[in-house]
Amino acid sequence: MTASSPPTSSTPSASSTTGEAAEPAHWDARLWAVLLILSANMILDAVEVSLVLVALPSIGTALGTDLWTVQWLMSGFALGFAALLVLGPRLNARLGRKRVYLAAMLLFAAASVVGGLADGAALLIATRVVKGLSAALTAPTGLAIIGTTFPNGPQQRRAVSTYSLFGAAGFTVGLLLSGALLAAHWRWTFLFPAPVALVLLLLGLRLIPPDRGPAPAPRITPALLRSGPLLRSAVGAATLNGTYQSLLLLLVFQTQRQLGWSPWQSAVALLPACVPLAVTVPFAGAMTARWGTARLVALGAATPVLGYALYLWRPDDGSYLTAMLPTLLLVGAGFVLSFAALNMQATAALPAADRAAAVPLYQTAVQLGAVLTLPVTAWLLGARHGHRPALLFITAVGAAGLLAALTGLRSSHRQVEP
Repeated sequence: MTASSPPTSSTPSASSTTGEAAEPAHWDARLWAVLLILSANMILDAVEVSLVLVALPSIGTALGTDLWTVQWLMSGFALGFAALLVLGPRLNARLGRKRVYLAAMLLFAAASVVGGLADGAALLIATRVVKGLSAALTAPTGLAIIGTTFPNGPQQRRAVSTYSLFGAAGFTVGLLLSGALLAAHWRWTFLFPAPVALVLLLLGLRLIPPDRGPAPAPRITPALLRSGPLLRSAVGAATLNGTYQSLLLLLVFQTQRQLGWSPWQSAVALLPACVPLAVTVPFAGAMTARWGTARLVALGAATPVLGYALYLWRPDDGSYLTAMLPTLLLVGAGFVLSFAALNMQATAALPAADRAAAVPLYQTAVQLGAVLTLPVTAWLLGARHGHRPALLFITAVGAAGLLAALTGLRSSHRQVEP
């Protein structure tokens, strides 16, 4: 549930109503190529978050900026992402999915180059907002392209699963890349995505099929905004993503500034918080079918709070094995349990006609969680009161998400009573 977490799988089905390809017995090379291009972009969006996260202390030192300013490289990306998610489907309907997707990729590449050459914090932050705007178009538009390119049914579901798997793995890839790129210079964390984006742009220009006719723009109705499951999922996803990124921000600065770890050591230390999700995404559907979304959402909200409370109890313990690692594992468990369940719960109770509009609302909440919590966490960390005030804030926000999840659990119990 990072800044580039993939949208729910309900979107392709809605999009595919505009036309379906004749279902082949097997995917041909062109279909595989289209899926790999779209999935590689999902990796690129997720890489953007973890790559810059590990580089924040180095960037702050190089530019002479404080923690609250430099954190806007994270929250600015999330802000740009949130700003266009609701508008994106309307742009797709007006301009066409392929055109919007390729234009956003070009904008992403240009912002990467400008960011890598920027000498001031203000311009660097501005490029991050622009990249967030670009990601807000490419991620859901890529899913919509899958909906009109792959035949509806098992083949489309397999394509969406692959797309989601790449998105979940991207955060891990970014952590591993960060150490190597920072060994050269922090500017490479901004320049690296540019050539990758350009290659994907050129491949997409040639291989992504043209639109099959106009797609109606989803409409946000008052009834949609009153949907209890959607609102609870939005709160749960916002608190989960916001506290997750805030904790990682705290740990990056604690390990590099307080404990003197190298960026590479810091990046490797964070892997237990993201690897479990990347490994278990293929089994998410089976988990929700067995345990139900409400139960998994509640468990997924409880385990991170337990982890935050554990670290709050011993934040100054320098031992990775007894302090940081258990917290990271509990937070990772929260994503394993609730990542897919929150996505499914957000739209499962809605009429099919409303699901296309619900997805961008839900994803906007995911990004706003980081936009609201990261600046407060950075301000508390920069107030020179130690890590405890920031951890208290993170724990309190996580507890609010747990409360919303428990409310949903009670509602689901009432629905199954005779």
